[in-house]
Amino acid sequence: MAKKDNLPLNVDLSDMEAGSSITYANEVVAIIAGVAASEVEGIAGMVNVPNGNLLGKNRSVTKGVKVETGTEEASVDLYVTVEYGKPIQKAAQDAQESVRRAIEAMTGLHVVRVDVHVQGVSFEKENSALSAGAQNAVLEAGTEAAEEAAAEDVAEQTIEAGEADEAN
Repeated sequence: MAKKDNLPLNVDLSDMEAGSSITYANEVVAIIAGVAASEVEGIAGMVNVPNGNLLGKNRSVTKGVKVETGTEEASVDLYVTVEYGKPIQKAAQDAQESVRRAIEAMTGLHVVRVDVHVQGVSFEKENSALSAGAQNAVLEAGTEAAEEAAAEDVAEQTIEAGEADEAN
């Protein structure tokens, strides 16, 4: 969450002409929300949104994000998977806060709600750690076998050298 700490909290819009307005496409807010949520520790990834209709070129960033924006407010639904072993409630609350702060800081929209829908648990990090441990065990076993073979080769060469000396 440190990346978003440097975002401005208040934007002075007093210089705008009366009657002018700024509007944001839902996809813009969804991109901001998706990036903010993906940076939260404990969030393993996003899953497809039921009835999601954001099909732009940034689909990978907006996957798992559904937004509704008005002229001054926005609401967000996040569909996430969490990492196994991480407290789910803390990860979800951190995602809510991160998304809210990012959207409000970047757009000035008031975020009325961020609903987090936990769709699953990811074992990817745990499986990759187990896999890495298994690979290290294989490498260590292979190294030990290679050292034993090298020691046998040295022993054979020593015996052969000794036999050659006896023949002379």
